[in-house]
Amino acid sequence: MADKGKACIRNIAEEPWQQFPGHFGSALSKALVHPDTTGSQQLDYRISTYQPMAYVERHVHKVQEQVYHILDGEGLMEIDDETKVVRKHDVIFIPPGCWHSIQNSGLGDLTFIVVTTPLKDE
Repeated sequence: MADKGKACIRNIAEEPWQQFPGHFGSALSKALVHPDTTGSQQLDYRISTYQPMAYVERHVHKVQEQVYHILDGEGLMEIDDETKVVRKHDVIFIPPGCWHSIQNSGLGDLTFIVVTTPLKDE
């Protein structure tokens, strides 16, 4: 675990790709700002790249808020009972209590930033 409360500058190449639980089909992420990588105490900031057909399973957060920022590609974002196409430059806010998932339904990679706060969903 990184030191808490210490500023840092990191390059995206320093962090390995991971497939977090609940993510399937080459749904890969880099935990760029996370307690384990920077010692952050309130923030989880990831870049994710999903290959075609990759997805995160439908889930809900009790208290966490999330922002998805689509950087490239296109996919389907499900929020509660509504599914919409998302693509480059879309920014999606997910408040607590909303069931959601994202999947790559396009022809190329779907790349996006996910910001989550607070760290624990309690």
